[in-house]
Amino acid sequence: AGVNMNGFGSDSTGPKSMFLAVITGLGASALYFFLCRALHSKRRILFSSGADKHFNRMLSCLAPIAITVIVFALFDLAVIHIFKVESFRTLLADFFTGLFANAKKGVGFFDGFFFVLLSSALWFFGIHGSDTLEGVMQECFTPRLALNQAAAVPKEVLTKEFFDCFVLMGGCGATICLLIAILIFSRSPARRGLGLAAAFPMIFNINELMVLGLPIIFNPIMLIPFLTVPLVCYSVSYLALSTGLVPLITHEVTWTTPIILGGLRATGSAAGSVLQLVNVTLGVLIYMPFVRMLDRRAEEEAKNVFSSFMEFFKANEAEFAFSKLTDLADANGDFAKALCAELRHDIDKKKIILAYQPQYNFEGKCVGVEALLRWKHPIHGYLYPPLVIKLAEEGGFLPALEESVISKVIEEHPAVFEKFGDGIKISFNVTGTSVVTDRFLHFCRRLNESFRFKGKNLCLEVTEQTAVAFTPETLKILGELSGMGLLLAIDDFSMGQTSLNYLKDNMFDIIKLDGSLVGGLTTHTNCREIISSIVRLADTLNMTVIAEFVETETERDILHEIGCDCYQGYLYSPAVFLEGDSK
Repeated sequence: AGVNMNGFGSDSTGPKSMFLAVITGLGASALYFFLCRALHSKRRILFSSGADKHFNRMLSCLAPIAITVIVFALFDLAVIHIFKVESFRTLLADFFTGLFANAKKGVGFFDGFFFVLLSSALWFFGIHGSDTLEGVMQECFTPRLALNQAAAVPKEVLTKEFFDCFVLMGGCGATICLLIAILIFSRSPARRGLGLAAAFPMIFNINELMVLGLPIIFNPIMLIPFLTVPLVCYSVSYLALSTGLVPLITHEVTWTTPIILGGLRATGSAAGSVLQLVNVTLGVLIYMPFVRMLDRRAEEEAKNVFSSFMEFFKANEAEFAFSKLTDLADANGDFAKALCAELRHDIDKKKIILAYQPQYNFEGKCVGVEALLRWKHPIHGYLYPPLVIKLAEEGGFLPALEESVISKVIEEHPAVFEKFGDGIKISFNVTGTSVVTDRFLHFCRRLNESFRFKGKNLCLEVTEQTAVAFTPETLKILGELSGMGLLLAIDDFSMGQTSLNYLKDNMFDIIKLDGSLVGGLTTHTNCREIISSIVRLADTLNMTVIAEFVETETERDILHEIGCDCYQGYLYSPAVFLEGDSK
């Protein structure tokens, strides 16, 4: 009932009241939690037996809330009556204005220096420094322009236009300098993207997007340059104007006027524009090492997050066959979404890379290669391929990724022959869900019109991540792909019902053994019998068998004994890039 509402308006809820809002919010929260702990033993008396738990929790909060409100209301009333002001906000405004009481009659270098320092410091802590000190600006500096205009020889250096044109270029912190430093020196695509987004408003000295988006507020790395650059600009400008190198300001200039134009208009001389450019250059040089420091810290944090994310993904890889990474409501989900967006961008920009793993026969001759997808992240390097496929699948652009791989195979077709030998078979992977779609069929038709698959020894490997349903439509599509001249292979073949279904219609030319069967040759006797059965079945169906993940001579010799004479694995070679780098 005692709260004074006279004069309450938009200023009371705007940026001028932000400082009060911050300290009130922190103080009220601290008091509320203190009261909650203090009254914890008394809360039981507020519980209503049989009532909903949320209702009981609400009742237990009533006392701390009521006490907090009463304490702050009484504090405000006390301030009003003791200091004879309209509100606590008014007291704060009067306090800041009082700091510059001696500057009302005449302002010198240190008055302006302290003003710039205080304004920047307030901004750094999330308080709108310009608005908080607007009263100081209006009483101490704004009237100085009229004195210059009325005098035969201007004498006042510090006017409002002085700060707007030579200190607050791009907004508080002279952040036009930070923008330029980011665009020139930052290696972070996200940070450069922020700079481009913030560039247009910052030309007109509006920098909230940069201050809040980088962020600068509460960012310890940015504290030193954010405070230092405006002070350097202030000092250099004060020296230039006070010594006559640049004419004193005699023209009113709107605070949104861009640099160069602002300096020219304010001083009526090109020297004003030159001074602005000098200040910007100095500011960029000061911000530069801190921008690079931000990059290094961001990269270190990203590597730590990525390492944790990969441990999580590999530990739960089997579960993610039935769930989505990007649906996770935690840091891993956020990181997966970011990777997904970056992958989509690189696919659109054709930044997908292929490595080729050779396939050899028992005599040691290279008979083929498998094209393997590689995505090189700018920070994390080459990513785990199953993760790349998972992200593309969740992002809905797996078909686009597969088409990008096939197009890359066609593009590198001559170089592959040159490196591994003419006439070898070149394989590429397509998921079972994609290979039987109309989209994929139309893509292959268009590609075949310009490239002609027939006679090129290209092999399409159908991966068994999702079983293919062998409907008449599916068989028709596979038949047309085979008719174009593509060889068809079954990847990760085992003795399961799904794998055997691939054989009944005799649509495939090649069987690639599941790696777990090859890896179990020396430890599980049944693996040898299973592979032997597959080889005999393949011979009957006139199909070739390739064993993947062959890593020892013992595995190769056992495979040879049971009739499998085509191998792919680290015994012969890892996947290699056309330039020769292994990965």
